[in-house]
Amino acid sequence: MSEIHALSGAYAIDALDEHERAQFERHLAECADCRAEVDSLRGAAASLADATEVAPPPQLRADVLAAITKVRPLPPLPSQQPGHGRGRRFRGLLVAAAAVAVVGTGLAVTQPWADELTAVDQVMAAADADRASVKIDGGTATVYRSESLGQAALVTDDLPAVPDGKVYELWLQVDGAMVPAGLLDASGDQEFLLTGDASQATAAGITIEPDGGSKQPTSAPIALFDLTQET
Repeated sequence: MSEIHALSGAYAIDALDEHERAQFERHLAECADCRAEVDSLRGAAASLADATEVAPPPQLRADVLAAITKVRPLPPLPSQQPGHGRGRRFRGLLVAAAAVAVVGTGLAVTQPWADELTAVDQVMAAADADRASVKIDGGTATVYRSESLGQAALVTDDLPAVPDGKVYELWLQVDGAMVPAGLLDASGDQEFLLTGDASQATAAGITIEPDGGSKQPTSAPIALFDLTQET
């Protein structure tokens, strides 16, 4: 059952029901790739937990738990899958490929539309771009990271709205610590460039925080992205 691989993210943050947990643990005993991914994601989750200095108030916990559903990373695939996020990446790749043409003399000719590439497009189209996706309450969130550009980007499809007074906060895991990487208060289909140097990031995460964000996370992650897996 290929979809069993997609349960690693939910398993890492204890978001599976008893049946799914038992099913995944049987698979985990035989799948080294999933064991490695779970270990990586749990490390990222632990970094977020260690950074939390104070316990969130009960109402914040209730809001977070109400917003969290099963977070399921997509398994690594040899070919691209259809979807809005992948379509956007394909668009970026096409634009990047058209931006530079090599002529017979060996000179590179830059096309006029090259300047129209957004920062997110450039990350998505980078030759060394890593990609990790998770499901969030019926929507999808994908993080792209380019080591050569030192940047990471978030692309969402049908991202659910956060409760009033809350925002999504993005984080990058660098040297074992989670550092803030920007705030997102919009829902639906979004493209967002994470702040900070992402060249050495091993994971990314999303939490729900009070308006204005937090210097350190005050809630459990609703999504974790393993950036160490080759795509």
